[in-house]
Amino acid sequence: MTHPLNPVLLIHGFLDRHTVFKPLTRYLGQQGWEIHALDLQPNDGRQALPVLASQIETYVHQHFGATQRFDLVGFSMGGIVTRYYLQRLGGNQRVERYVSISAPNNGTLSAYGLPFPGIRQMRPDSDLLQDLNRDVATALEPVKVTWLWTPFDLMILPAKSTKLPIGTGVQLPVPLHPWMLSDPRALKAIAEALQQ
Repeated sequence: MTHPLNPVLLIHGFLDRHTVFKPLTRYLGQQGWEIHALDLQPNDGRQALPVLASQIETYVHQHFGATQRFDLVGFSMGGIVTRYYLQRLGGNQRVERYVSISAPNNGTLSAYGLPFPGIRQMRPDSDLLQDLNRDVATALEPVKVTWLWTPFDLMILPAKSTKLPIGTGVQLPVPLHPWMLSDPRALKAIAEALQQ
């Protein structure tokens, strides 16, 4: 017996828009998923990440029924924004499956390049990341978590900072950070995670 597919909400990363998900949207759409995506405003780190997470909360209230379950995918900076939504805004009670893709879950040295509030929150040992990592296992316990990463990531430094202590980790030999949303191996892994 096959179960109906949940709608999927895609959250982009730094300097991206929802259009970065075109290959993934097409791939999942061909397999029957209903895809949602929004543009975080602003997308350049000038705003604190919890403020961006509240935009997810607003989108969910506007586009999903009060009790409707859905799946959530966060890429790069969007991986931290989605974690805040899940762990601090009650998203863990609505989301069934969560896929984190090349997110700086333990910080990235590249976040020292800009002084903006949202960028500073992605630095290793930032107050925000320490807070989220303190209870990640218990807060995300109701959710099926998969995290994808590539050891060749030059945006998440070191690349292993993507790793979470929970869920299923999938290592892919994808040569570039943005290709994690277009490489056929990554698309297949995301679809498999959304079918668990």
